[in-house]
Amino acid sequence: MKISSARFVTSAQQPDDFPRDRRPEIAFCGRSNIGKSTLLNTLANSRGLARTSSTPGRTQTVNFFLINDRLYFVDLPGYGYAKVAKDVRKNWGPMIEGYLRDRPQLKLIVVLVDSRMPPTDSDVLMKQWLDHCQIPNIVVLTKTDKISRNQLQQALRTGATKLNTKEILAFSAVTSLGKDQLLNRIQTAIDFPQ
Repeated sequence: MKISSARFVTSAQQPDDFPRDRRPEIAFCGRSNIGKSTLLNTLANSRGLARTSSTPGRTQTVNFFLINDRLYFVDLPGYGYAKVAKDVRKNWGPMIEGYLRDRPQLKLIVVLVDSRMPPTDSDVLMKQWLDHCQIPNIVVLTKTDKISRNQLQQALRTGATKLNTKEILAFSAVTSLGKDQLLNRIQTAIDFPQ
């Protein structure tokens, strides 16, 4: 898959704000400050498509980006620790769960996990829930440029075991490691939904 155009469409605070044109959607989830926005920008070859921040919890809405006028990339608020008001965080859960469970346009969830540490309990719970609900997903280890090759191989083994998955990719926004493989997996999800 080659991305030739990408633009922000909307920030949804409730399901009524989601796009209604029924294009396929690929959603990105992970802990707060895991690098979702950076990964989206790297995939789209655009530095400013999704806003990045060093402050956990910057993404507080469900953000839709139109890719190649054909599909949406969907940036979900991070789970786990986030510097946002408790009432805001409390409202994320039902909206995100509803989106993940009930959105027919959703073709794949990309679960981002930090390669520098074993998957957290939140990562494991998210993966188990997606599998239980039979929602197609792939695990992507982020920030792999910050660890050695041996550490990366160990992280891939640990991630695959702890998250009970065979579909796990290494990704780096700095070196573009894994970018083409992830774009190919996204293309497959759109062309041949599970």
